[in-house]
Amino acid sequence: MQPTLTAILPCNDLDRTEAFFARLGFKREAGSLGDYRMLADGFGGRVHLNPAVEGWLLPGRNPFGLYLYREDVDELAAVFGAEILGSGDPSDKPWGMYEFALNAPDDVLVRVGWPTRLRRSSRG
Repeated sequence: MQPTLTAILPCNDLDRTEAFFARLGFKREAGSLGDYRMLADGFGGRVHLNPAVEGWLLPGRNPFGLYLYREDVDELAAVFGAEILGSGDPSDKPWGMYEFALNAPDDVLVRVGWPTRLRRSSRG
């Protein structure tokens, strides 16, 4: 096993949140037990879902955010379509990322992106 970092995300509705991450390519891993779900995308991304303590997640005031680095930004954007925040399309940002943002269940900000410089070099 290589060193990794896994986000542990509290959520109010495990099924709804797991379904959202499934659209990003995450699947439940073996070893998930009941109210603790371990998800992985097969590219090194992992997120664990567990029930939030009452009062942790207030609508519009969730402090949690995730950044998913994936080369297939456009393909994932097509999956979410009109749910993308802002302009509705991935774009190159001043900080050097080609990305888009989503509002996941419980108002978790999820950005999906890939470095602009790598994207351009891969297209010639």
